[in-house]
Amino acid sequence: MWRELIRELYPEAELADPAEEAAVAEIEKALALPLPFELASLLRECDGVYNEYGDAVVWTAERLVEDNLAIRGEPDYLELYAPFDEMIFFGDSDMGPQFAYVHTDYGPGIVVWDHETDRRRLVAVSLRDYLVRCLTQGNGWFR
Repeated sequence: MWRELIRELYPEAELADPAEEAAVAEIEKALALPLPFELASLLRECDGVYNEYGDAVVWTAERLVEDNLAIRGEPDYLELYAPFDEMIFFGDSDMGPQFAYVHTDYGPGIVVWDHETDRRRLVAVSLRDYLVRCLTQGNGWFR
């Protein structure tokens, strides 16, 4: 399902092989948060999605764990920013902002985080919505 959608939206996208089930399970274990079903489903089809410029629209399962733990444990970040414990970062833009799942009153939502201001703004209500915007509207759609 995800591969077909991505190929339809953006034929130039680079899609990795599926993530191993153990790698997907490790995300929840390492981050102590439930992995949104749609993200787990995508990772089981392709472990990472990249646009033609090499931007990681969706990170690999391994990077999800590594980068989220690094962000949460960075001493400078603990001083400068609001906590990241309820966020699962999963993608980025070449323009600097990163994208993360957060829990909202309506379920998981996707926010864009600006590291310069610590601003966190809801930009998509689903992974499908996020992919459509990323892959058809180009960089800067989240402004």
